[in-house]
Amino acid sequence: MALDAVAAHGLKARLAPALLPVFETAVRYQIYHALALFAVAWAWARWRHRAIGAAGVLFIAGMVLFCGTIYLRALTGLGLPGLTPVGGMAFLAGWLCLVWGAFRAPRAP
Repeated sequence: MALDAVAAHGLKARLAPALLPVFETAVRYQIYHALALFAVAWAWARWRHRAIGAAGVLFIAGMVLFCGTIYLRALTGLGLPGLTPVGGMAFLAGWLCLVWGAFRAPRAP
C-alpha cells in the first residue's frame, strides 16, 4: 500500500502517464501475493507439506521477477521482458503448489 501511495502522489509527476497504471499493476500483484504468503505461513504451520513451502518460495520469486521487472521498467525505462513472464509463471505455480499441498497434506484423525 505504501508503494501505491508513492505512485499516486510522488511518482505522478515523474512517470509518464502511460506508465502509472503499469506501476500500479505491479503494486497490486505484490499486495495480493504478500497476502498469499500469510496463507502459506498458516498452511505450513498446519500441514508442513513441502508443496506449501514451495508455494512460498514461488510467490517470493514471482514478486522479485514479475513485480521487480515492472517496477524497473516503470521507474527507469530499462526493461527485462524475458523475466516478467517467468515471474508470472512463478505466481501461477505457487498457487498450484499451495492448493496441491492443502489437498495432499495428511489430515489429523
